[in-house]
Amino acid sequence: MSVDDTSTAVRAHGWRTLAALHGLIETRLERALRDVDLSVVEFTVLDALRRQDGFHMRMQQLARAAALSPSATTRLVNRLEERALLTRVLCADDRRGMYTELTHAGQVLLDRATPIHAAALEGALAEAREVPELEELAVAVDRLEGATV
Repeated sequence: MSVDDTSTAVRAHGWRTLAALHGLIETRLERALRDVDLSVVEFTVLDALRRQDGFHMRMQQLARAAALSPSATTRLVNRLEERALLTRVLCADDRRGMYTELTHAGQVLLDRATPIHAAALEGALAEAREVPELEELAVAVDRLEGATV
């Protein structure tokens, strides 16, 4: 095995570990957020909007924040708009641009969902810290600067 083979194997192992931790966290979050009728990606979109000044973002920004394609973002925004959790508004300075904006109902639901999300995330990380293959990565997530769970 060459040095390149070893580094490739190390990266592949790291990626598999990261994927396993992500899967564990996402499963816990999906299960917990069912109580408020939200998916993880829906929570992510609403939370991204809440964190923006004015509670709005351009569709492209929202797609990046949720790690979705433009078409998947449009479908998701359509579903959330039908539920009155967000709305679309024209950009005042660029009539071709469209903002996605958190509604009052979206904020209320997000306020209910946030402690549920935080508890599920903490539970998932606690579980991961008990799995030898995931422990180091879970501890690293806890140490991220500004991390709040």
